Formats: sequence, structure tokens, C-alpha cells
Amino acid sequence: MSIQAAFQRGVTPLLQILLPGKENAVLSIQPDPALTRRIEHLASLSTEGSLTPEEAEEYEGYVKANKFVAILRRQARNLSRQLAK
Repeated sequence: MSIQAAFQRGVTPLLQILLPGKENAVLSIQPDPALTRRIEHLASLSTEGSLTPEEAEEYEGYVKANKFVAILRRQARNLSRQLAK
């Protein structure tokens, strides 16, 4: 099992408690433009191989947060589809 699949399996029970009734709010969240620019800057530095250790830690945190948000949004879409049936 991949890390992402294991993470999703681990958080799904919690999301099933937290998401009902909040699907549209979760799906409508827009990223903060300043944060987006910071992540893009760090991604560029990462591609160039020139991240400092502190920047690498920061970037890793954003990558993990992005994966969590993607899983949260996927679960919200799935729940929204189930309710629409």
C-alpha cells in the first residue's frame, strides 16, 4: 500500500464525521494567493536543487498539507455525489 493510500485510509473515518453538511464549503475553498506564490517559489528552488534545509522542511510541510487537502476535497466530492443520488 502506498503512503498516500495508507494516509487516506487512516483519515477517512475522521472525514466521514467532519464532512457531512460541509461538502460545498470544502469544495469552494480557494488557496491564499500569497501562499501559492511562496509554494511556487519553493518548488522552483527545489527543482533547481537550491533549497536551504529550512526551506526544504517548509516545502515538505506544504506538500503534506496539499495531499491532505486533496484527500479532503476528494472525500467531499464523493459525499456530495452520494447525497445527490
